[in-house]
Amino acid sequence: MFLEIVMVIFVTLVLLFIFVSVVFKNEINSARQQDPAATNNIEILLTYSGVHALILHRIAHRLWRMRILFFPRWLSQFNRWLTGIEIHPAAKIGHGLFIDHGMGVVIGETTVIADNVTLYQGVTLGGTGKEKGKRHPNIGSNVVIGAGAKVLGNITIGDNSYIGANAVVIKDVPADSTVVGVPGRITKQDGKKIETELDHIHVLDPLMQMMDDLKRRIEELEEEKGKK
Repeated sequence: MFLEIVMVIFVTLVLLFIFVSVVFKNEINSARQQDPAATNNIEILLTYSGVHALILHRIAHRLWRMRILFFPRWLSQFNRWLTGIEIHPAAKIGHGLFIDHGMGVVIGETTVIADNVTLYQGVTLGGTGKEKGKRHPNIGSNVVIGAGAKVLGNITIGDNSYIGANAVVIKDVPADSTVVGVPGRITKQDGKKIETELDHIHVLDPLMQMMDDLKRRIEELEEEKGKK
């Protein structure tokens, strides 16, 4: 009897693993592609809080669309307790989202996230006030948002853009852009798609570049003056 129970549990877990692997294959593949520490699908499903948060959100979102209001909100709060990631059940999330580490990530009610987006820990996709209706950001495809960044309000982040760590973005961002600083300043990263393996330390900051150029120019002028 005991062995039969164990076999039933084992078969159930195997079938559940296969089902989840198929349904959430895009999220699993995204984790394997974006995280060099990922080794296999079993490890990802069992240990990645970002994947756990997405699985629970998919369930909560489906229930929310069925107008079952209380349980999805409870599930989202359980999700927050379990993973440290808070996602409102009404938020619309595309395929291939990768939440790296995840602790402190907040995704608001009217947020819309397209495909293949990467969020690092501490990211907030939030509103700017108590207004009703659409009040959270739209995130385009292939966007990377660095650790601690805040994207606030009903704004759009264009495809292939990169939001630097701790940036605060409150205005629309065109496609293929890099945003750094507080408030966020827009620059282009050679007009190319920003890859997630980008060296986050050396993201272009237009203001700092300007200051460096001015400093070099002043030093050149002082050097020329000293030669006279």
